[in-house]
Amino acid sequence: MAIRYEHIKTCRQTGARLGRLHTPHGTIDTPIFMPVGTLATVKTMTPEELADIGSQIILSNTYHLWLRPGSDIVAEAGGLHKFMNWDRPILTDSGGFQVFSLSDRRKIEEEGVHFRSHLDGSKLFLSPEGAMDIQHDLGSDIMMSFDECPPHPAEHKYVKDSIERTTRWAERGLNHHIKSGKDKTQALFGIVQGGEYSDLRAQSAKDLVSMDFPGYSVGGLSVGEPKSIMYRVLEETVPHLPENKPRYLMGVGSPDALIEGVIRGVDMFDCVLPTRIARNGTTMTSKGRVVVKKKVYERDFTPLDAQCDCYTCKNYTKAYLRHLFKTDEILGLRLTTYHNLYFLLKLMEDVRSAILNDNLMDFKEAFFESYGLNVENPKNF
Repeated sequence: MAIRYEHIKTCRQTGARLGRLHTPHGTIDTPIFMPVGTLATVKTMTPEELADIGSQIILSNTYHLWLRPGSDIVAEAGGLHKFMNWDRPILTDSGGFQVFSLSDRRKIEEEGVHFRSHLDGSKLFLSPEGAMDIQHDLGSDIMMSFDECPPHPAEHKYVKDSIERTTRWAERGLNHHIKSGKDKTQALFGIVQGGEYSDLRAQSAKDLVSMDFPGYSVGGLSVGEPKSIMYRVLEETVPHLPENKPRYLMGVGSPDALIEGVIRGVDMFDCVLPTRIARNGTTMTSKGRVVVKKKVYERDFTPLDAQCDCYTCKNYTKAYLRHLFKTDEILGLRLTTYHNLYFLLKLMEDVRSAILNDNLMDFKEAFFESYGLNVENPKNF
């Protein structure tokens, strides 16, 4: 297989797991948060900066790179790693999330999905095999199966039909991937769907595990459902996944959800949250959320977070950051993005240390208290 998961330790307090994921472009310490670089760039950040703050792996988007610049151009450049000058692991999604997010521009059929481009309205078609071909061009270390992400809420029958089609698509994509010979250098994950229905999650997981993918994603969460439902679904789904393979919760990136996901057995996470809110002037700190655009920070000459040693916090004040946002200076977006990503990557480093020391629950309680979250019923970030 192109990747190998190595289990190191299970936390005696919580059952969370510490591990390493070996890939063609390096080894990843898990649990891990993956910054999102949709268009072969994590917005405002250079690859060197990402490496400096401890990014071990980043995610890019199959659908968007297919449209621009075109997967053929990325392949001609030598693959995504060379194209964007990133020599560490890369994970690509399959375009399946766009089946959800572009629901007003697509039609699902058994063969695949017909789209209207969000750029110019042109007709597009993406199949499970096509999603594999695009990701082969991109050359990512970890690929995702093409799937449908059902909306929330959705009727049981709709979700049942959806997961059964997703399973057929997963088998088609896996067969195509193996026939290409790329399975020796690129790992393909299956994506467990099923909405909020425990029986459908179990069915989806069972069907995908029987195909022996090298890793498994839990999709269809963080799409509008309450966090209590997300945590319940995780508790009911993860036990159906192999212990010797990585587990990836897609689209989750708030600090509380990362910790709760790890406690429920998840190894990998990604989300645009830290970079998106940073560009709106919202930052994550050890004392909770700080919106630097607020007038209260106009004369606040203290760092964003006195407990943070990132470049932003060591060199700039909230007053200066507010000034940058109020004058539409690009540097403001860069500095808040740098901080938010550093904060989450450092959080995951601390989580790994807590697992190693068998005190993740103690860490969670202390973090939630400092962050201003209710341990029993955390509010959404």
